[in-house]
Amino acid sequence: MNFIGSALPDFSVQAFQNGEVTTLTPVDLKGHWSVLFFYPADFSFVCPTELGDLAEHYAAFQAQNAEIYSISEDTEFVHQAWHERSPEVGQVAYPMIADPAGQLARHYEVLDESAGQAYRGVFILDPQGEVRSYTINDMGIGRNAGEILRTLTAAQFVAEHGDRVCPANWHPGEETLKPGTNLVGKL
Repeated sequence: MNFIGSALPDFSVQAFQNGEVTTLTPVDLKGHWSVLFFYPADFSFVCPTELGDLAEHYAAFQAQNAEIYSISEDTEFVHQAWHERSPEVGQVAYPMIADPAGQLARHYEVLDESAGQAYRGVFILDPQGEVRSYTINDMGIGRNAGEILRTLTAAQFVAEHGDRVCPANWHPGEETLKPGTNLVGKL
């Protein structure tokens, strides 16, 4: 399935954040950009490096009016225990969503049913809750928070400037393109 432009499903999940457990619904993910960051499991190997990398970039995501939501099939209590024991994960200040029933992982088709774990999916949603970008990696392939932030920034630029597009490796302040026949064969 192609998820570009698709809306959030109806859901209600628990999330661990800053020592507390809260309930999140689609309403909580609207009004700002959202990064849904699926990962296989707590107390694992690649996952803490990714969550730590996101934690180091969290202020930059917040400066872009974006919230990060890490998501695994673990419970909110396992998230709390991992947060309290892992130096990498202990840095995490963004919500850690518990999806033990697979509501979100199944909707975004990242659940490996036989393993009961999510593939490494990243879904960038606009303030209306619609997917603007997504990638899915196999279990053993870690991701780069800087590239996710760059992609978010490009998605925000395109949303704001509908007649402009971002070329490969684009960063804020660099030249963008205005599609048209004058560019055909010239790039």
